[in-house]
Amino acid sequence: MVMKKFINAPENLTTELLAGMQIAFPDKIVVDQKLVCRANPKSTDKVAIVSMGGTGHEPAISGFVGYGMLDVSVAGDIFAAPGGPNVYKALEKMNREAGTLLIVLNHAGDVMSGDMAMEMAEEEGLNVRSINTHEDISAGLGAPMEDRRGLVGCIPLAKIAGAAAERGWNLDEVCRVANKFNDNMATLAVAMRGATHPATGQEIATLADDEMEIGMGQHGEGGGGRCKIKTADETAQIMAEQLLQAVDAKEGDKVVVIINGSGATTHMEMFIVLNGVKKYLDSKGIIIADAKCEEMLTVQESAGFQMFIAKMDDELLDLWKDPCDTPYWTVR
Repeated sequence: MVMKKFINAPENLTTELLAGMQIAFPDKIVVDQKLVCRANPKSTDKVAIVSMGGTGHEPAISGFVGYGMLDVSVAGDIFAAPGGPNVYKALEKMNREAGTLLIVLNHAGDVMSGDMAMEMAEEEGLNVRSINTHEDISAGLGAPMEDRRGLVGCIPLAKIAGAAAERGWNLDEVCRVANKFNDNMATLAVAMRGATHPATGQEIATLADDEMEIGMGQHGEGGGGRCKIKTADETAQIMAEQLLQAVDAKEGDKVVVIINGSGATTHMEMFIVLNGVKKYLDSKGIIIADAKCEEMLTVQESAGFQMFIAKMDDELLDLWKDPCDTPYWTVR
């Protein structure tokens, strides 16, 4: 597959995309080199929420900086972790007595960056905790947590943690509710076509014209679920069945569902898939408390989507409905 993208010099991709984001959302974010910060900082007597990850997955993660969600996003280069020193800069910038929660997606480079930053923060006496998101179930429901990748779940988790922080909850309580949400969410991805790496032009993952793969990671990692292309309803049922099992959702339970487009999947397709999910959940007596169908975390021009389901209780639903104001998620 030949790469066709509107870019300039590959080495300037991250700098230029962050500059463009700053131009588009000057009232919401401020870009400080590779730190994307709230334009209107949170009071220092409230817990700060920081996350990080490679660029190339827009709008994630920097598109969710703002009131009620992230205070700082640390941007790495395309598909690359930002490195421990840059993550530490964000933790140092957010240093406060109330403390800071660092959200890390479970990918080797991100975990290494997060661990290094946490060690540096501990040496300097900063009040920081971390949480790793590992909600991808493609490795199997019995797989150890360290083998489960972090996918789109980092975004709704930031919504829950950010809402708790805005309410003035202390660091222990913010961590408690973030961990509860983390333990009750699951994601599974499917792809029909891979992407190209915008810095190199290299093709990422190859699928035959009549194939799709359930379980493919956000960088084209294999998921072991390669098969002939199925209908939207068939795909929805296969994926939802596994996700419901992962979060132990039963009749009468309430869930949040997110269909996250990978970059080249149309909203038409995503809405049809979401309709299929609703039909399947209805047959199981499971209630959709809220649903989103949009692009939150993409993989360039990859064709496919990530299906996310979280089992909710009253506390989580209450936080979910709290206001937030970021470039790509606003609740009034």
